[in-house]
Amino acid sequence: MGRLADESMKLIVTSPPYNLGKEYEKKRSQDIYIEEQRACIAEAVRLLHPRGSICWQLGHHIKNRGVFPLDIILYPLFKNHGLQLRNRIVWTFGHGLHCQKRFSGRHETILWFTKTKDYTFNLDPVRIPSKYPEKKHFKGPKKGEISSNPLGKNPADVWDIPNVKSSHVEKTAHPCQFPVGLVERLVLSLTDKGDNVLDPYIGVGSSAIAALKHERNAYGCDLEQAYIDVAWERIRQLKAGTLKTRPMNKPICEPN
Repeated sequence: MGRLADESMKLIVTSPPYNLGKEYEKKRSQDIYIEEQRACIAEAVRLLHPRGSICWQLGHHIKNRGVFPLDIILYPLFKNHGLQLRNRIVWTFGHGLHCQKRFSGRHETILWFTKTKDYTFNLDPVRIPSKYPEKKHFKGPKKGEISSNPLGKNPADVWDIPNVKSSHVEKTAHPCQFPVGLVERLVLSLTDKGDNVLDPYIGVGSSAIAALKHERNAYGCDLEQAYIDVAWERIRQLKAGTLKTRPMNKPICEPN
């Protein structure tokens, strides 16, 4: 990140390690983890364009069988830089570990911050189908006319998108992989064509793929060379037209 120019990134989107001791991280004290996040967030703020956005996707840390929600723990680090929280997006998914002593976790969060009040936001590219597309105004001067937006409705701040498990079309060797569709929604709504998108924990490149699919420039870094190799291969497949991804707004398949 230190090689990149100040205010050069329109969107910085990532999901950092949760300090759980996964294969790509070394578990350390919560204080050290927070300090590492503080340093990364400070660099992200330096790189953020005045009209840009930071999206930090977070789950929770477990210590002594207690749950520590990372979005709450890290929120002050962003506010200390004067960033403004625009949404706390809840990402829900249907699959995960089954718990015996508490309710099974089926959601994580995305903290969306901006540097200024004048930020890029494009709603139309990420609208979803309206529940009642033929609904009409029942009174007033527009009585009888369609009341819903023909492009669909605002997806709101709760997103039901499958996480990447073994049967997912995007699955690689990474144990905690971003679904491309989740990042696509952020790329399309918070950037314009030709803008720069950065993922400081790029892993196997899902955020880069989301950016490149929609004519943005992709930047990223990671400490695991094996993941970087996978990311490059996925980008080559994307350019060749052979990469399989789950469509961004594909409905969730429910059993009969």
